[in-house]
Amino acid sequence: MFYETLKLAVQAIKRNALRSFLTLLGIVIGVSAVIAMVTIGNGTTEKVKVEMAKLGSNLLFIRPGQWGPGRSSATARPFSMRDIAELRSQLRGARAVAPMAQQSVTVVYGSESRSVGTIGTDANYVITQDWGFAEGRNFLDGDLRSGRAVCIIGATVHDKLFGSAEAVGKRIRVSNVSCEVIGILERKGESGFGTDRDDVVLMPIRTYQRRIAGNTDINTINVSALDGVDTQKVQADIELLLRERRGIIAGEEDDFRVADMKQIADTRTATTSILTALLGAVAGVSLLVRGIGIMNIMLVSVTERTREIGIRLAIGAQESQVLMQFLVEAVVLSLFGGAVGVLLGLALAGAASAGMDIPYVLDPAIVVIAFGFSAVIGVVFGYFPARRAAQLNPIDALRHE
Repeated sequence: MFYETLKLAVQAIKRNALRSFLTLLGIVIGVSAVIAMVTIGNGTTEKVKVEMAKLGSNLLFIRPGQWGPGRSSATARPFSMRDIAELRSQLRGARAVAPMAQQSVTVVYGSESRSVGTIGTDANYVITQDWGFAEGRNFLDGDLRSGRAVCIIGATVHDKLFGSAEAVGKRIRVSNVSCEVIGILERKGESGFGTDRDDVVLMPIRTYQRRIAGNTDINTINVSALDGVDTQKVQADIELLLRERRGIIAGEEDDFRVADMKQIADTRTATTSILTALLGAVAGVSLLVRGIGIMNIMLVSVTERTREIGIRLAIGAQESQVLMQFLVEAVVLSLFGGAVGVLLGLALAGAASAGMDIPYVLDPAIVVIAFGFSAVIGVVFGYFPARRAAQLNPIDALRHE
């Protein structure tokens, strides 16, 4: 019985090929949009997690000044090496504390030159950043105490200035300072903020302050917490210590800010997850609209086939059989459209992931939900036209022109 009903439904779909195709197209677009958008959103979220992890989930940044209207870091007192020393001696739970003073300067080697972010720091910087060396070595105590003109370069600087040539042991000019390259950092790629982390030159903090900056200011302090230590506890200790050192009394606002990379990463991940959910919801609404389109098409089909329905009822067909025929037609269209939509959605998500350079993160649940939703749409929106066809009066149906 069901086989005959299915056969009649397929025959009816073939007789109206163009109309059936347009109905299928609506389901295909809706299902593929849901899968593609959610998969792309998941990939974007995963990329944010990976990129933020490169900065270290246990990393804290300390900068002078506060964010917000009417506030300026330009007027806030910068940090000093005394602050670094106090943090290192008194801060519990910290793996490393590194000073940072930075600005963009021109770096030259031979006939090649480029503007590069140059950082004055010490050997603890690569520890706080979980950064290894592709070649060469880190700063030694002697380099830092004597203020030697040495530097460590990132992979991008190496590629642009030296190409495939050896760099360690060569001298480059950083602004007006001739520096010996003692190390090349491992490649890290773009940060979670879209900047090239490898386009950097590191110099001993004293060399940088005396010969590049012309002052002893430190505008950023990096603090890396030990594994298993709560960064919020470390942050609270930092704030307490710096308030004391900077003479901030109770009730006064801090003139510095401490940013927890874990909190920043969680915020960005939550934001991308919300956007993914919104994209999925928009695509789901479009799929619902396609379901209404199925109902409209089936209602037109019932009107066009009124005499056929009347004949079937007149020769003994039961209402349940007529209802089942039209319902099966709607479900077949929805299921076939859903299957094609799943394949198209996966293909689109794969192409988008490759083009946008994001991970392909497929959530099997969204595939099942999208396909199941297309089937439910076929049942729900196909039921009303099918019920209308089954309840037609045979005599009125036979009189229909």
